[in-house]
Amino acid sequence: MLSTSYWVPTAAMAFPTFPDHCFFRYDHHHRNDHKDLRRWRIRTTAAAYPLFSNQIQLTKDSSSRHKLYQEAIKTSRDKFTREISFQSKDKDISLAKALLYVAAEDEAFMSFNREMDACSILNERRNVSSPSEAIDWDSLEQMPLGGKTIPEWLSELDAIAKEVEAELVSRDIGCHLVEVLEAVNLVLFESRGLTRSPVLVDSKHSYLHSVLSSRCGSAILLSIIYIEVCRRLGLTIVGSRVGEDFLIWPQTGYPEELFKVTSGHSLFAIVNGRCVEDPRSMASDLTGTSLLGLEIATNRDIIGIALANLIRLHWKRASRSNHGLMLTSPLRHVNDASEKPNMMDKSNVPLLRPQDLRLAIMASERLLILQPHNWALRRDHGMMLYYNREYGKAVQELSICMAFAPEEEAEILEPFVEKLHLMRLESSWKSLGHTGRLTVP
Repeated sequence: MLSTSYWVPTAAMAFPTFPDHCFFRYDHHHRNDHKDLRRWRIRTTAAAYPLFSNQIQLTKDSSSRHKLYQEAIKTSRDKFTREISFQSKDKDISLAKALLYVAAEDEAFMSFNREMDACSILNERRNVSSPSEAIDWDSLEQMPLGGKTIPEWLSELDAIAKEVEAELVSRDIGCHLVEVLEAVNLVLFESRGLTRSPVLVDSKHSYLHSVLSSRCGSAILLSIIYIEVCRRLGLTIVGSRVGEDFLIWPQTGYPEELFKVTSGHSLFAIVNGRCVEDPRSMASDLTGTSLLGLEIATNRDIIGIALANLIRLHWKRASRSNHGLMLTSPLRHVNDASEKPNMMDKSNVPLLRPQDLRLAIMASERLLILQPHNWALRRDHGMMLYYNREYGKAVQELSICMAFAPEEEAEILEPFVEKLHLMRLESSWKSLGHTGRLTVP
């Protein structure tokens, strides 16, 4: 084959500018020529258009942040799973660490979503520069969580314990149980100003680091802070759910001493506050004898209560625009004989707030690690996947649930799972280009 060369004078090309004599050979191609040409185009375009150069850098930065947040999400879940592993003794589980890993995973997930939104805006408006915060961390332990890292929040609990010790020293008081608990109360509820949130509508009241920062939180998180501070002081605090309350008290072989009234309050009331003295509360009926009959919550149980609160909170926020919507509402419609047989389809699935729904699903996933055989929890998890339109996963979870559920509950679930399976098949059918619709018998 003959080699053909074309000489192109410089004057013939206004842009870009080449050397005085440039030859293009069509019979000879170097393996990396296309790469070199692409690099040259990026350099020349970036020089001519500084905004384009900024967008290239922002895209690279965003990609790096995406990877960091994704890694933080995975690492947080792994560390949480190891912390609550059944291979570990329950007494060795750190409530604080486990719940800080929960908060870190959720925070990384929300930060990842914010980054994705910023990238979408940048792509839609290429003539607008979108500044992003620089990330100066590269591991979960360095990731900021409400202004501090996980190790720093653990140190915050250490600092509270030291404040209690300083309070006891200033009073020249020994280590009598009553004085220690009074000092803990003084530091937590007067010096630090921790208060209980009456209604859980703000998510910051359900994350440990946010409660330590805002000084307002749910009852279970205030109890967890109390337990963690006392553990650092060498005092074991146990607890149990009583009605709607979670009550805590110091571990003792003489529970009747907890109910002796001194200075107007019993030791049990000093620890648990007003609910013990409220006649409307089940806690007001407790005595030393009945206290012995309560089932002491394990550390895993306490973490489970905190996660269940997160599920309720995020589900409530996700379904805000669908007042009164319950997780099990679709089960009632499928089993209602008055409903049309083909009523259940994707168009009837309510639209929920996706981020809050995903956060509820994430909390449910963690709780299932703790309670894998809890059929009601697995049912609710499957229903959340249904609302999130993850029909394949929903079928799988609900099918597993039916194996553990009582017979009457399994009978309610069965027709729903069958129709959900048909919805999944219909989605696959349409993805293959078919226009017809599968009918539900």
